[in-house]
This record gives sequence, structure tokens and C-alpha cells, in this order.
Amino acid sequence: MDKYRQSSKIKTTDVSGTFKITLKTLFGLEQVLKEELEELGYNEVEVLNRATQITGTWRDVYFLNLHCRCAISILVEIAAFRIKHEDDLYKQAKKIDWTAYFDINKTFAIKGAVISNFFNHTQFPYLVVKDAIADVFRDQYGKRPDVDIKRPQVLFDLYINNDWVTISLNTSGLPLYQRGYREDVGEAPLNEVLAAGMLRLAKWDKQTPLIDPFCGSGTILIEAALYAAGIPSTIERQHYAFKNFYNYDEKLWQEIYGEAEQKMKATGKLPVEILGFDINSEMVLKARRNLRRFNIGRFVEIKTASFDEVKNLGFEKGVMVTNPPYGERISANIPELYSKIGDWMKTELKGFDCWMITSSEEGLKSIGLKPDAKIKLFNGSLECSYRKFSIYSGSKREKFQVKEH
Repeated sequence: MDKYRQSSKIKTTDVSGTFKITLKTLFGLEQVLKEELEELGYNEVEVLNRATQITGTWRDVYFLNLHCRCAISILVEIAAFRIKHEDDLYKQAKKIDWTAYFDINKTFAIKGAVISNFFNHTQFPYLVVKDAIADVFRDQYGKRPDVDIKRPQVLFDLYINNDWVTISLNTSGLPLYQRGYREDVGEAPLNEVLAAGMLRLAKWDKQTPLIDPFCGSGTILIEAALYAAGIPSTIERQHYAFKNFYNYDEKLWQEIYGEAEQKMKATGKLPVEILGFDINSEMVLKARRNLRRFNIGRFVEIKTASFDEVKNLGFEKGVMVTNPPYGERISANIPELYSKIGDWMKTELKGFDCWMITSSEEGLKSIGLKPDAKIKLFNGSLECSYRKFSIYSGSKREKFQVKEH
């Protein structure tokens, strides 16, 4: 007997109405996402593959879309069932009252992941569910909503694992790493969710000075500043898919957003020193522009300088989190560059925990330091290693001086 459960027309005002909420993330960030959720007050968190799962309400959905730094998207499960044949997917999907979730004038799309022997082509199940949605609307209204693959107003997530199918509302729409604060980017910008996850993986306490000597357009610096100040990373973002659902509660959203906005306006000076450097003056300008969107941005110090020009930082201890050049980002000799980075860290970063992400094994071998930790991560589709190098502390030095180019 097939298992089948469905919840439609879930009301945001029904505080007692709970459902499964899945928070998708990047490979390697599952545990830090769990820790983040626990800090936000969610105690029963299940860790999945590239995701975590909790039980909550629509208030939680709105809250998490705004406050969760390490999630890519927030999903609300609406149906789950088993299939014995590929034809069962359409039959079960046709049972769902899709008209309960969105208006016929809204565009929609289906995305997700399919791992099943029932389907020869992984894209085929998305077409099946799309047809089921179209047919349900056509049966009721005589016409169907349009599909928009690139920028749909309503997005459904389809996950098929062997014979088990889960269909969810993607309440975020565009991935949550599209924060809304970044006007200027470099040639190889770091994913914002990855940057937030790297800070947590580094166990940064938001009190120890933090530096990024290859800051680029400032992603790590911005995420660090927002994290330290307690300001949601998506505070500048305006677009969420949940605003296009029938049950969107504008009053509830404004209540949740308004609390965060007031905190941002009331935030004064940063509680920690955050410093960034980059040899490219254009990138430094972009980083400064991005930081100007926030009142706290003026407290993040960024200068145009090569890493090896940065001397006498003057901190007894600190944390470095950085994304040095590798792959297509650099034409220089990678072993030579990374050897210089290693020498610089040993000389100028005594007392620091140095974390760097790179895909260059050749470069890592040239650092000249034994890593204390190795974590597999992905920057886009590129497999990378995120490594920690602890530098033994020395005597405290005078405050650093860097002459800008």
C-alpha cells in the first residue's frame, strides 16, 4: 500500500499547524547549518545529505529565510509517496490540489534531484510533474499557468530517491546566497553561503581579529561583519518565493523583517577588528562599495596591498579566512606563490589560526606547513580543500602600517 500524505492551503496564521521544513546547503556545511539552527533556537535538527530538517510553522519559514546564513533554500514539504512504476509519479502528482498554492497568473518551475532507476532520463520526472500541475489547473480553470525556468515566481522542489518521492514548496526561490548586497563582483566570486560556512568551520568567535589578505570583492569580510553584528545576511534581499503563495502573510513578514531592520539600524561599531587586503585596486573599490550598503561597513578596513606587504599586524592572536588565487584566477607560478604565502604566515601571522580554501594541491604542497585540519568543500562545481594552519605565537608587535598602492 502506497504511503501518501498531503497538506494544502496551509495557513500562516495557524500557529499550531506544523510541517517538515528542509534547509538545503552545500556539501560539507551540514553540521555547521545544524549548529546555526540550534543557535537560532531549533533543538530537534536532523542532518541529511547537503541538508538539514526540522519541524516548524510558516513563521519559522519566514524567519529562516531571513536569518539562516548557511542555507541555500528553505523547503516546505507538501506531499510524499512511493512509486512502483514511472507512471505512478503523474498519478500521484495529479492528486495534489496545486491551485491551493498559487494563482494561475504566476509562473512556475520544477527543480530538484532524481536518483532512481525508474527513470532513464533525470529531467523526465520534472516534465511529468509540470504536466500534472498544468492539467490540474486546466481541469479547474480551462487554462494553465506558464512555466519560467530561469526566474519562476513559484518554485517546486522534486526529490526522488529510488521509489520514494518528496514534493516541496521552495519558499526561497532564488538561492539564498543571492543576498542582495553585492553590487560588484570579481571574476571568481566566492559563494556567500560558502563564505558564511567557512567562518563557522573556522570556529571564529566574533571577538578575535579576522583578516582576509585576498579579499577580492569582499564576500568573506561582509559575511564576517554581518555575523559579528548579528545582522541577517539577507537583510538587503527583497525577493522570496513565499511572497507569491496564496497564503502569504504580509503582516507576519513585516513583523519578522522589521525586528531585524531595527536591530541593523541600532547597531553601532563592530565588536571586532576585520581587515581586508587585495593587490587589485579595482577589487578593493568593489569591496568598499559593497560594504557601504551597511552602517557597519565603515568599520571594516580594506587596503590595496599585496599580502606580503602586510606586516606588523600587532595582534597577539587572530584568524585568517581567505580564498587565495588558484586555477583560472592566476597566471603566476602557483607553487612559488603558495610558498611565499606560507613564509608570510610563519613570519607575520604568529598566534593566528590560518584557514584557506583552494583547489590547488600543488599549491598546498608548497605552503611548507602541516595542516591541523582538512575539510572537503566545493566552490561552485570545483572541489576544494579548506585547511587550517596554526602558527605558533610570538611577542606582540606594534600596530601594522600598510602603504597603499
